[in-house]
Amino acid sequence: MTRLADSMLSRGRVLVIDDDPDVLTAARLLLKQFTHEVRTMRDPEGLPGVLAARPYDVIFLDMNYASDTSSGQEGFHWLSQILAIDPAAVVILMTAYGDVEMAVRAIKSGAIDFVMKPWQNEKLLASLSAGFALRQSRAESDHLRGARQQLSAALDLPYQSMVGQSPQIMEVFRTIDKVADTPANVLIIGENGTGKELVARALHRQSSRSEQVFLAVDVGAISETLFESELFGYRKGAFTDARQDRPGRFEAASGGTLFLDEIGNLSLAMQSKLLSALENRQVTRLGDNTPRDIDIRLISATSMDISVLIEQGRFRQDLYYRINTIEVVLPALRERKDDIPLLAEYFLSIFGQKYRRAGLTISREAREQLLVHDWRGNVRELKHAVERAVILSDDERLMPADFAVSHTVRGADEQPAGSDLAEIEKRAVAQALLENKGNISKAAKALGVSRAALYRRMEKHGL
Repeated sequence: MTRLADSMLSRGRVLVIDDDPDVLTAARLLLKQFTHEVRTMRDPEGLPGVLAARPYDVIFLDMNYASDTSSGQEGFHWLSQILAIDPAAVVILMTAYGDVEMAVRAIKSGAIDFVMKPWQNEKLLASLSAGFALRQSRAESDHLRGARQQLSAALDLPYQSMVGQSPQIMEVFRTIDKVADTPANVLIIGENGTGKELVARALHRQSSRSEQVFLAVDVGAISETLFESELFGYRKGAFTDARQDRPGRFEAASGGTLFLDEIGNLSLAMQSKLLSALENRQVTRLGDNTPRDIDIRLISATSMDISVLIEQGRFRQDLYYRINTIEVVLPALRERKDDIPLLAEYFLSIFGQKYRRAGLTISREAREQLLVHDWRGNVRELKHAVERAVILSDDERLMPADFAVSHTVRGADEQPAGSDLAEIEKRAVAQALLENKGNISKAAKALGVSRAALYRRMEKHGL
């Protein structure tokens, strides 16, 4: 009893409806020890007004009244009335004339429990406890559902976080509109920082799978040894650390959308396994022999030139055709400079609120500077530049110095042509590959260029 009194029951409200005053007195004396409020009623005719005035956490409802002493029909009638007024109501039916068939019908009609009179106190309190727990769970679910609906409304704007009015970005929007609600696999191509995942999410939000999961996977960050276990899952005992069964990303995304980012980084061995899964629409977990059906909409992305990789024998052409029913090419920010002021203002509004500097503006001089900068990091670089300016500026107007982008930084693949410079570049690339043991990602990072740029340099110099 003490546990009940210490629980949320002590804060709840209970309503008891029964035409027997002795039953109401017994119920009130017992239940008031464990609840905040107990209200009793002899006549159910007043229920609509009582429930309209305030909700109750648990309602005990007798099934038989003066006009009908044994059939239970009145109880079922008032149960339906209660649920019509409050669909989330938790109702426990009570009767002295019950049987198994009536109990089953009560549960099917919407009651959560069925109590025989005279009741055992422990049984009644157990039903009360279960009723309170269910009411609380329903309230939390309603709250989460409401929050989710508001969040979905915000996220379901046509191109959330994709800002722009330039012809180049409007063409991307038109393609999304045409392709989103089809089952076609999509390949998104664009430099780092252009917003490939934003496009993928826009495609998902506007598709028939929008209520299902969207799962993003950076396949470039998954090592070859972990590829199968991460994407296809594994059974307990499949390897040393496999302590329990685990579904892979394909299974987790089944019914929804799977986004494979940086797909150009996959080795040929991983490409083969991926192609098999896509063709068969099945995956087999490591350590298992039973294939599992999958139902995904595949969206892939890369910052690399897949056609060059195919020519070099580093990307399977059949996989390329499988993932590339529709191709979306994202323009670099330097190719849509008209959108820079819009994007800057958009990020300023976000970070102004985040850092409590909502009154900030961008000066004319700073705007001009943003327009001439070449933004090799694309929208991501602009976003970081605005955030930094909001944090560090001392004035209400952001000036050129606040953005620290006055000098364009050239990548190693953009040096002026010339035999001496070409030789220097070759040695720099070779040295970076040597120091990073052939790891393309690390070597590209050390040189300050993209993977695609490094591959072009390697091809140029025969490395």
